[in-house]
Amino acid sequence: MSAPSRLARRMWHQLEPVHAVLYFSPQAFEEAAALGYDVESRWPSYFAYRTAPLGRAGAHFAAAAYYSFSPRTIAEHVPAVWEVAPPEQVLEARMTAVDRTYRHLLGDRVTTAEAAEAAELARRAAESVSVAGRPLAAANLDLPWPDEPHLVLWQAATVLREHRGDGHLAALQAAELDGCESLVSFAAIGAAPAANFAGRGWSEQEWDAARERLAARGLVGPDGQATEQGLALRDQVERMTDALAAEPWRLLGEERAERLAGLAGPFLGAVFEAGLLPMTSTLGIATVKAPD
Repeated sequence: MSAPSRLARRMWHQLEPVHAVLYFSPQAFEEAAALGYDVESRWPSYFAYRTAPLGRAGAHFAAAAYYSFSPRTIAEHVPAVWEVAPPEQVLEARMTAVDRTYRHLLGDRVTTAEAAEAAELARRAAESVSVAGRPLAAANLDLPWPDEPHLVLWQAATVLREHRGDGHLAALQAAELDGCESLVSFAAIGAAPAANFAGRGWSEQEWDAARERLAARGLVGPDGQATEQGLALRDQVERMTDALAAEPWRLLGEERAERLAGLAGPFLGAVFEAGLLPMTSTLGIATVKAPD
């Protein structure tokens, strides 16, 4: 693995949680509820918040962007989320949610010189990404930048996260893994328990059929665990994902990226200390080893 690819993976670990608070914080659910969304489940607000930069996206557009969600599940929420609130209003609510969340977690520390420097570095990285074939990254990059440093940091982390995610979908397609197969193969390497993916909406029959297709390719064994070939394919996916995510970090440079990681540490620490994120996520951040 090249140095930029290793750096891309490390910065993903640093910035993904900074972005992900939008989908888990009490303040985010409160803002969604104020708009009229049902917050008994996290999915209505998730699809509204994450899809809003794309405008009034329909089910097919959202399915293309999210890939590993069952199209049936996506169609249950999109475009219905726009009947509750238009994308422009959702975008305002999500920024208010992020502002409230980080002010609650960090108080006055969101206005420090260190926060401002972190925001500047993160924005520089975000603005350097190539958006060719990256709809979610492009849509978030088109949004106006906020004024407050902590919000700039969050928006930059969001652009970089979606840039990586868009590239990850390309890597999955290159590996000839469809949406359900991508999850089954991920669970098969022990990156996350299969139960964690229930919210993606695939039926038990669809999950079993995907496992059978992977078994026919020699990627999983009778026990459902990845074979050597399956491990190698997932390693290929991770390597390609890191390589496709490396551009902004190569341009920012390792020294400035390391500086950003250090400056963003209080944000990352506050998120983990507050226990906002699931102990075991569908990302496998804590379990997927970086390829050598």
